[in-house]
Amino acid sequence: MERPLLQALEHPGPLPAVLLVDEVDRADEDFEAFCFELLGEGSLTVPEIGTLTAAYPPIAVLTSNRTRDLHDALKRRCLYHWIDYPDLAQVVEIVRRRVPAAAEPLAEQAAAAVERLRRLDLQKPPGVAEVIDWVHALQLLGVESLDTEAGEQTLGSVLKYREDRDLARQQLAGWVDSA
Repeated sequence: MERPLLQALEHPGPLPAVLLVDEVDRADEDFEAFCFELLGEGSLTVPEIGTLTAAYPPIAVLTSNRTRDLHDALKRRCLYHWIDYPDLAQVVEIVRRRVPAAAEPLAEQAAAAVERLRRLDLQKPPGVAEVIDWVHALQLLGVESLDTEAGEQTLGSVLKYREDRDLARQQLAGWVDSA
């Protein structure tokens, strides 16, 4: 069955295909070996078929959240680009586009509160997706302006570990109201 790796190899060109391998660190080591061969040689060996070589080796974009370390040989074949969180104004704009029905100040208040949470030593700092989920949950509950009570009730939309929640409550008393 032709999946994205084979499709990228068989791309007719003249420009190379662009292949996105999202969260490669969550894949197993066999898949990592496929990526290694694809990046290093522009080919894939499939036991039932043989070795397929690309006429135009694909440009591969690999993303990682560093849930596990990748093999050194794979890392050597990659260029790295670290992406920081977007600034407050960008997050607010993203949230407003994704949750347009939310009250006007809610996106800004939630984004500012999450920025404050990220300054803590959390196991899983919240990303933009968590801000979107949080504003969506608040909007569904009819919240128009973020306050401590609404924040506490919906904290699970933002923080995914009990220890992170406890740390936020301990170190940021009134963390929502002062955001």
